[in-house]
Amino acid sequence: MSINKIFVLSVFFAALLSACSSDMFLTHNGNMPSNERISQLKLGDTKEQVVRTLGAPSSVVSFDKNTWIYMSSSIKRVAFMEPKEVSRDILTIEFNNEGRISNIERLTKADGKEIAVSTDATKAQGHDQGFFEKYFGGVGGYSPFPVVDPREL
Repeated sequence: MSINKIFVLSVFFAALLSACSSDMFLTHNGNMPSNERISQLKLGDTKEQVVRTLGAPSSVVSFDKNTWIYMSSSIKRVAFMEPKEVSRDILTIEFNNEGRISNIERLTKADGKEIAVSTDATKAQGHDQGFFEKYFGGVGGYSPFPVVDPREL
């Protein structure tokens, strides 16, 4: 085998291996305050004190404005593979009716549960459309101009 063929083959294999590189991207999402700041909170603190200490929450529970959530997560992406959540950190702060902290809870990814998505279907009320009604039922039903009844003129 000549030197040129060995060189071409080595360049080819080097290009092939570099195309399969393990490019890894680590993405951090969310707004989790430092442990030092979180440790400054105590039961009975007001919402204003929490905002001064931790900043604005990531989310406020829509049906209960007295529950604030601070959260962050790290997601690892490798080339074309499915993204994988590496870590998750959630801090929930509950306030009583007077606007003072009544509960502080910290959760991680280990506390979470996998939820299986159901593939069951719910049948809608009504009748089943046949082929012609389904595909040709709207023919003639479109009018680009409003229909005016001559008796209304």
